[in-house]
Amino acid sequence: MDPLNELRQRKYEAGHGDAEAFTRQHAKGKLTARERISRLVDRNSFEEIDLFARHPAGVPGDGVVTGMARIDGRDVMLFSHDASVFGGSLGEVFAEKVIKVMDLALSNRVPIIGINDSGGARIQEGVVSLAGYAEIFWRNVEASGLVPQLSLILGPCTGGAVYSPAITDFTFMVHGVGYMFITGPEVIRVTTGEDVTFDSLGGAEVHNV
Repeated sequence: MDPLNELRQRKYEAGHGDAEAFTRQHAKGKLTARERISRLVDRNSFEEIDLFARHPAGVPGDGVVTGMARIDGRDVMLFSHDASVFGGSLGEVFAEKVIKVMDLALSNRVPIIGINDSGGARIQEGVVSLAGYAEIFWRNVEASGLVPQLSLILGPCTGGAVYSPAITDFTFMVHGVGYMFITGPEVIRVTTGEDVTFDSLGGAEVHNV
């Protein structure tokens, strides 16, 4: 394939994703990663970074969309988890993309916004995934007091996907859709025998007290 046509094809694949997975997202009352960005930022201001980044198996984006944009005319860096890809879990390429926009936010002294909808570490990638979280947490600490850090919890977030939002400056959760917990109700049920709901374990009201 001609190199230019190959790039056009990869750009199309990155922007359109899995239609069936998007349908499942909408059925849950959730928007896709790119839809969330478009609703948040000023019209036509989003410039994607690492559009052509892929998981080693060839999956476009590796579960996160990253870039720069403006909100009310102010520059921001942001990332948006794509729960339609590996459940939004963090792998090596995913982490590299998030780390890059965090570094850009720090060097340019602009806010960093995380749109979170993730199952946490991608366990099948082993220690590489955990190391990615360590790099992100370090940047959360480095950014503290220098640039505003905002987290939007727009889906069930577990494990490592919770620790970073917990140490940002502001965390916003969507009632009945966004959840934050170390592990989900099913694991609690198996390990302790307790029956808990998503809301009682990590819903917006629990984190608002």
